[in-house]
Amino acid sequence: MKTDNFQSPDYYNMDALLSDEHKMVRDAARDWVKREVSPIIEDAAQKSEFPTSIIKGLAEIGAFGPYIPTEYGGAGLDQISYGLIMQEIERGDSGVRSTASVQSSLVMYPIYKFGSEEQRKKYLPKLATGEMMGCFGLTEPDHGSNPSGMLTRYEDKGDHVLLNGAKMWISNAPFADIAVVWAKNEKGRINGLIVERGMEGFSTPETHNKWSLRASATGELIFDNVKVPKDNILPGKDGLGAPLTCLDSARYGIAWGAIGAAMDCYHTALNYAKERVQFGKPIAGFQLQQKKLAEMITEITKAQLLTFRLGQLRNEDKASGAQISMAKRNNVAMAKHIASEARQMLGGMGITGEYSIMRHMMNLESVITYEGTHDVHLLITGQDITGLSAFK
Repeated sequence: MKTDNFQSPDYYNMDALLSDEHKMVRDAARDWVKREVSPIIEDAAQKSEFPTSIIKGLAEIGAFGPYIPTEYGGAGLDQISYGLIMQEIERGDSGVRSTASVQSSLVMYPIYKFGSEEQRKKYLPKLATGEMMGCFGLTEPDHGSNPSGMLTRYEDKGDHVLLNGAKMWISNAPFADIAVVWAKNEKGRINGLIVERGMEGFSTPETHNKWSLRASATGELIFDNVKVPKDNILPGKDGLGAPLTCLDSARYGIAWGAIGAAMDCYHTALNYAKERVQFGKPIAGFQLQQKKLAEMITEITKAQLLTFRLGQLRNEDKASGAQISMAKRNNVAMAKHIASEARQMLGGMGITGEYSIMRHMMNLESVITYEGTHDVHLLITGQDITGLSAFK
């Protein structure tokens, strides 16, 4: 079994900015990834299976709703702690981080933020422990970047509503116990509904033949006249702003997570370059390889500073959606480029499962698209600085 000897790069002494609690939370997540994820993740990716055995461990390190108050089963941590946990998990694998991100930001967060007190008490404690797993239904077959065009709808039938439609590219769907689903009512307003597995007409077929996020379970959500109790409608907010608020939380976690993937690729490339001898010396001694490594650590450091500041703003409830979009877009593109450069440095070995780089490369092809594509986030920044929308 492969030993994980990862050492985190910290070129600007970012640790000095972290509290003792931040470091304790991060180190616990890092140790768990080394012990429980790294030894099994290559095999899981090769088999295209999500390792459900790690769900309990994810809960134990606080990966499920770390910022949810303790009265609802969360850890009551701040936003930087949440980011650090996502960073460490994605250092292990983007698919595993996706599972934690969805559970935290797209299932627990909307129930906490927009749910009733009864809904919070019913679902959040079980979600925090992993006893119950969830997914988030927004994207549809014909509506991805334009979620306002969704076709999934529900009709008032007295003591319940009747839900019809379909969602796709849904992480956790195949094994989720509940789905937070966004649908339009008869007036065209968007609301969130908690749909439970076992409700008649609700199915979650798995998506197969993926070349990316292979160690993550992806599926569809199909609603065929599903009777949903009115008590399962999130009462706190309607309109598209509700799911977009959840996506901001998820995108923030991704901005941190992508740094983890980049760190792992850099660490692998640096160690390999020091050990691989060509033309009589380690390839780390050649100018072009040093250029690659120097640029990698520079971009990682810039992303660390960008994201740490964003975490401070999130703690103060001052971070805008546009600021989050900038960090998500920048950091994922950075990680994707570093993975590509690291793959080249390893030559032929870079495509094998003996190293993590190719798996990160494939995963990041999904990360750069989900929770808002690279180009959509660019246009969000453009709209923010010009005041003019390019979407219409």
